[in-house]
Amino acid sequence: MKVLALWAISVIAAAATPTIPSTPDLGKAEARCRPGENGPSLLLDIVGLKDREGRLKAEVYPANDQDFLQDDNILISQGKIFRRVEVPVGQGSTQNGYTAQICVRVPGPGRYAVSVLHDRDGNRKFGLSVDGVGFGGNPKLGMGKPKAASATLVVGTGPTRERIIMNYRRGLLSFGPVKAL
Repeated sequence: MKVLALWAISVIAAAATPTIPSTPDLGKAEARCRPGENGPSLLLDIVGLKDREGRLKAEVYPANDQDFLQDDNILISQGKIFRRVEVPVGQGSTQNGYTAQICVRVPGPGRYAVSVLHDRDGNRKFGLSVDGVGFGGNPKLGMGKPKAASATLVVGTGPTRERIIMNYRRGLLSFGPVKAL
């Protein structure tokens, strides 16, 4: 239980509770894909959603441990890459849970660390017992945040399609997909 609490504090501190007052619109203007746009972007297929409640928040970070899940205000003030797209969960479903799709524009081809939050209660923060989380590369989640290298996706010159598997709390000490995907 103590280890899980430490992991939760790490995730919440890094991803949801900034040390500087957060501005929810940071990173959004550059992030949302426009219809018919063919430049570098991530087309994320979000699979294994627990339900259709709340919103999804996809965020793109520099692909290094120092900046991955860093506060958006800090990244932007330092001129670093940060993108955020928030959408309602939507209505898609499969036999393995609900699905959604998010498109995020990136500044150019390259490597980016990606996180997705299923904010089921809509409070704009990660709730350990309520919300789900997924990362680029679909790393197995342990007791701490994943390394940036395991959550990194490579984007080409056009739209790059990737699959993100959502994970939710299962029992006291584990996170994983709702169903086997």
